[in-house]
Amino acid sequence: MNIIKKVAVKKIVTEDSKAQLREEYQLKIFKLEQECERLKFEQKKLEHQATNKKADITHRFYKEISNRKDQIKWNKYKLEQLEILPTGSEINDGEVEAMIEIEEGMNWDDLSEHKTIIVKDGIITKIT
Repeated sequence: MNIIKKVAVKKIVTEDSKAQLREEYQLKIFKLEQECERLKFEQKKLEHQATNKKADITHRFYKEISNRKDQIKWNKYKLEQLEILPTGSEINDGEVEAMIEIEEGMNWDDLSEHKTIIVKDGIITKIT
């Protein structure tokens, strides 16, 4: 019988992976800032068209802009943490599902141990 089990994926931080992550975070920040500007423009446009619903429009857009600003702060924090992260350390990179074959008589405790896949510069270096 086969079962599906979640397996953690961890990345080993190298200069290349730091540069790639830095670029990803900066791109996310840039896109979120653009979305904020676009939302502000749309807000002004809608407020101008529907002056009787100005408070409702302002509240709705404020919520959306605030959400994106929180995401910007989070990505800036991750950028700061990336800079102080030493090369060679491991960071979590999510989980994948693995299919494991089980048979009668197998030790369940061995199967329920947490498995990990270690990746360095896009290449799997270790499976534990």
